Amino acid sequence: MTHVAAGRRVLITGGTGSFGQTMVRRLLDGDVAEVRVFSRDEAKQDSMRRAIGDERVRYHVGDVRDRDSLMRAAHGVDHVFHAAALKQVPSCEFFPLEAVRTNILGSANVIEAAERNGVRSVVLLSTDKAVFPVNAMGISKALMEKVAQAHARSDLGGRTVVSCVRYGNVMYSRGSVIPLFIEQIKAGRAPTVTDPGMTRFLMSLTDSVELVEHAFVHARPGDIFIRKAPASTVSDLAEAVCRLFDAPVKLDVIGMRHGEKRHETLASREELARADDFGNYFRVPVDSRNLNYAAYVSEGDVVEAPTEDFDSSNAPQLDVPQIMDVLLALPEVRAELALRDPVLAC
Repeated sequence: MTHVAAGRRVLITGGTGSFGQTMVRRLLDGDVAEVRVFSRDEAKQDSMRRAIGDERVRYHVGDVRDRDSLMRAAHGVDHVFHAAALKQVPSCEFFPLEAVRTNILGSANVIEAAERNGVRSVVLLSTDKAVFPVNAMGISKALMEKVAQAHARSDLGGRTVVSCVRYGNVMYSRGSVIPLFIEQIKAGRAPTVTDPGMTRFLMSLTDSVELVEHAFVHARPGDIFIRKAPASTVSDLAEAVCRLFDAPVKLDVIGMRHGEKRHETLASREELARADDFGNYFRVPVDSRNLNYAAYVSEGDVVEAPTEDFDSSNAPQLDVPQIMDVLLALPEVRAELALRDPVLAC
């Protein structure tokens, strides 16, 4: 990651996850002085330590729910990327208070620890599920965004710039559907699909990291950055995986899970009305008005909002061959194909 100046120290919460490991490697390609990986799982940290083998990486066992452990980890740090979260929709539905403690209160702890330690910038990772949320995970991430924006309103002129990024499903990230489809096909089973007409955004892990880098460079306090992304139906995605692995195109429709939406939204029409369009990205600035209610009652803002949200049903739709091309660009998919036929993975 060339945007981090030489000699800087970076803290990544949830650093042993898919995003964290990718970001650590990108940072190490530059002249970063130190990368601190903060997470709860010492086994994953040990595995990551052996895999990376770089003395610039320091590992901190801790939980974002514990402000004191964050205060220690953030001491002397220049930048923070906050990826630690409870991300599984069904789990958060059954344990919503756990989502509150980690995704909302934990994020508030990250911001406070950063501010008290004089950190220059904090980028928090959000999700499309935070827009029009219908599940506990999305609601908790939406409130995380509000916490970041509230900090921007109350910390005018402060040293710590806090911003958010919002993106859709990351292909082949931990818990995503593509490795599940491949596992089922390898076991001779039909891929399980909740709703064939359901649509989802398709983003690579590289896309998500580049979005965070864009926010790191361009963010003002309270900004939300959104990466534009194509989408597809879940049935087309499953069919593309079946074709790549020479499996019969036969789907097992099991019905929607707890808290699922048929379509996901990356930006609401109200947000788009005040967003800056950077080509591949939207920037949604914070509403910096104060609690002068007369401005809302007698004045307010007159803006002409777009007629549509930016969601996975009206985003550019990929067909099955296009999805196959996207999947072949993923190193994990190529590795799985190589186990079957080395020629297919080339």
